[in-house]
Amino acid sequence: MKVVVLVSGGMDSVTALHHAAGEHEVLSGLSFDYGSKHNHRELPFAKLHCDELGIPHRIVDLPFMDELFASDLLKSGGDVPEGHYEAENMKQTVVPFRNGILLSIAAGFAESIGAEGLVIAAHSGDHAIYPDCREEFMKPMSEAIAAGTYADLQVLRPFIDQRKEDIAAAGAKLGIDFSQTWSCYKGGDLHCGKCGTCVERKEAFALAGLVDPTVYG
Repeated sequence: MKVVVLVSGGMDSVTALHHAAGEHEVLSGLSFDYGSKHNHRELPFAKLHCDELGIPHRIVDLPFMDELFASDLLKSGGDVPEGHYEAENMKQTVVPFRNGILLSIAAGFAESIGAEGLVIAAHSGDHAIYPDCREEFMKPMSEAIAAGTYADLQVLRPFIDQRKEDIAAAGAKLGIDFSQTWSCYKGGDLHCGKCGTCVERKEAFALAGLVDPTVYG
């Protein structure tokens, strides 16, 4: 299948990119700069992995999300909370309907370049906090995209029933250098090691029995 992969530069989407490259014909990796505090740290890794695989990479700028939406993940928001990824305070990092917006744009782009599918790396560990990562959202959104495109565009979600440690293990088997990915929501020079996504990253490597290559501040 000819596909477009949504790739942020994080562990999950980079693994999805490499996995898709082995299963499909990847026409493009597609990234979004929507004003998060860590976009500038993630996006170079998205390009790096696309370049490594010989896949064209595109970045879509979405400044309106930072201007109009309320989230501490965004530059316009407050401080990124610290603690466990599934803790209540991590809801402050939800960007309202982010995946709905990104998938809609990706669908239009994918159909325009002759793709038959989209690949998104949403996984079960996201479900506790992010409503637009849950299968209850992904399934009807996928149906809407298929119904709304002449190509009957399919939304492939290979990790929807997996947790992050499963993705880490899959990425290791694919030979991915996870030091060349970014997770930390604070977007500093190093991973902070304290925000929810840093905590989840540490747990994923530990539970998968892998050495964590990340340098934490």
